[in-house]
Amino acid sequence: MRVLWLCLISAVLVSGQEPDGSAKFSVSTNLVIVNVGVRDNDGRPVADLKAEDFEILEDGERQEVSVFEFQQLEPPAEADPPTFARRNEATEPEAKAERERDITPSAPGEVRYRDKRLLVLYFDFSSMPPADQIRAQKAADRFLDEQMSPADLVAVMAFSSRLQVLQDFTDNRELLRDVIASFRVGEASELAADAGTGEDTAVDDGAAFVADDTEFNIFNTDQKLSALQSATKMLSSLPEKKALVYFSSGVSRTGVENNSQLRSTINSAVRANVSFYPIDTRGLVAEAPLGDATAGSQRGTRAYSGQGQRQRREQFNDSQDTLFTLAGDTGGKVFLNNNNLALGITQAQQEISSYYILGYYSTNEEADGRFRRVKIRVKSMPKAKLDYRSGYFGSKDFRRFSQADKERQLEEALLLGDPVTDLRLALEVNYFRLGRDRYFVPVAVKIPGSELEMARKGGREQTRLDFIGQVRDRRGMMMANLRDHIEVKLQGEKSEELLSRNLQYDTGFTLAPGEYTLKFLARENETGKMGTFETSFEVPDLGEEKSYTRVSSVVWSNQRELLDDAVGTAERNKKALADHPLVQEGRKLIPSITRVFRKDQQMYVYFEVYDPGSEGRRSAAASLSAGVALYRDGVKMFESEPLRVSEKSEEKREAAPVEFQIPLKDLAPGDYICQVSVIDEIDRKFAFRRAPIVLLP
Repeated sequence: MRVLWLCLISAVLVSGQEPDGSAKFSVSTNLVIVNVGVRDNDGRPVADLKAEDFEILEDGERQEVSVFEFQQLEPPAEADPPTFARRNEATEPEAKAERERDITPSAPGEVRYRDKRLLVLYFDFSSMPPADQIRAQKAADRFLDEQMSPADLVAVMAFSSRLQVLQDFTDNRELLRDVIASFRVGEASELAADAGTGEDTAVDDGAAFVADDTEFNIFNTDQKLSALQSATKMLSSLPEKKALVYFSSGVSRTGVENNSQLRSTINSAVRANVSFYPIDTRGLVAEAPLGDATAGSQRGTRAYSGQGQRQRREQFNDSQDTLFTLAGDTGGKVFLNNNNLALGITQAQQEISSYYILGYYSTNEEADGRFRRVKIRVKSMPKAKLDYRSGYFGSKDFRRFSQADKERQLEEALLLGDPVTDLRLALEVNYFRLGRDRYFVPVAVKIPGSELEMARKGGREQTRLDFIGQVRDRRGMMMANLRDHIEVKLQGEKSEELLSRNLQYDTGFTLAPGEYTLKFLARENETGKMGTFETSFEVPDLGEEKSYTRVSSVVWSNQRELLDDAVGTAERNKKALADHPLVQEGRKLIPSITRVFRKDQQMYVYFEVYDPGSEGRRSAAASLSAGVALYRDGVKMFESEPLRVSEKSEEKREAAPVEFQIPLKDLAPGDYICQVSVIDEIDRKFAFRRAPIVLLP
């Protein structure tokens, strides 16, 4: 059951102004950097031009040059002779200390690396089997030994299950060789794809059923492309021209499923002035018609008709097609069918010669995400040969996002290491036992109504909230996920009360006992504001509890609402409602996540006791005594009458529900510690739970 409720909000959350009452203004500008190579009729670089010699047009509109730099690069032929004595043990710690594990950014308009050629060696271990990883490693070593020139700065990145920056830009060959030598051959090679994914290309490996792994391959390919996009974003702050040498054994696609991520990666590279130079580490391949010893026997008549060989060749060509696209659309070149992989790096090195860095602030302020065509000419040399990108995609305002854009934004935001926190969220996780090894984990998320700006302006009474979340165990394995949305329709009094109330979203998961982390993200679709909440929680194995009474989470609440009063519902599953521990007689107990109460409210306290009075006797009657006490500064300010429970209302779960309803009108405002105590008189065991609460006037 996924439901959205309109809940009472505490005064501490209602504040739409800055703490000091001052107004807040923000200004953004669009600095566009274009790298331009200029050659005369003889193909020689032109090095004596000035800013006023260039004319820049964006979609036909003249732009003013604000950033101008000339990068004078020495030709690669002037490389120093190789000197690569290995570091000894005494200097090895110094080498590790020198390594930079991130790309150092530049300030807007700053040229950090003057007259330097920037090369990134990017190793995609997830696409290369061990033999190809060794070839890539040797090729990088050979380039560092023989072709690296004084004008070259090299950075090293690697991708296995995540993107890593192993070394920032440096000209220290010995340090770079140490980084390359530290690779663990075989890492993530199990993810490298060789065979196809459909029924036509499956092989008979003796199994009764071969699962279709198309969805896995789509996700795996998207991961590779997304990692490349992240690399370009790291490099985007550097205005210099960058060449990313991509070592890979091909990137297979299953159709059009990955086109969105591929296009996004290419657009990000173009904006960041990064050109891809893919190298197929398989080299020149002569394949046996039926595959090598790693391929299983083929089915049917494909081995005799030539269909199997044709399909294998098509799969090989398709895996190179993405490499062609990455190179061609970013101004780079692809290196295929050659066993001297070091030549691929040299090819990228030779492509970057002396060039000009031109920057301008675009006069087009529309955030429409459209392609903006850039045209540059040299006034004094109308016949000069210019090499530059033909345009870029502008930023896009959330209101102009397509549905695919919105989905990609949510997925990317969920994976960000730096959480998006524009929308404030509060979250609470509880647990209730369903069986001996299964627990229902309800999740309640509270969003201040004051955050929904567009919902309360212009007379609008409708909005949409998107939710996405992941539950992982302590090993990082995905155990549950969530992708949901709810249409919120507020009318009449409810619309007017939005400023002083919360919206609370309820969902839940079924999990086994263990330690988990939950990452949850919500987005309001009128303004595009997003918020992230991360928390760790534990689902205890109550079956192993021998010393104390087995008790579920304690839910503290100030509301019990009719199910029909929900302002938005994703589904209304009758079975889920019947099994939900917080739903009774058509009413839902709404957890008070912030545990803030008012004197004119009732405080509801709910929990369950499992296997009461049993000690192995499932038919035994329960005999429980429970009570609630409130303490302030160590002094007991309130104690409820003891509540006795003598039967199990949830026989199939061996659970005895316990609920208190406590009036707060006679208590003074302030901070309290609320304690719940329960005694199992038959088993002679007890348990207690404590939680802080705040009482407002």
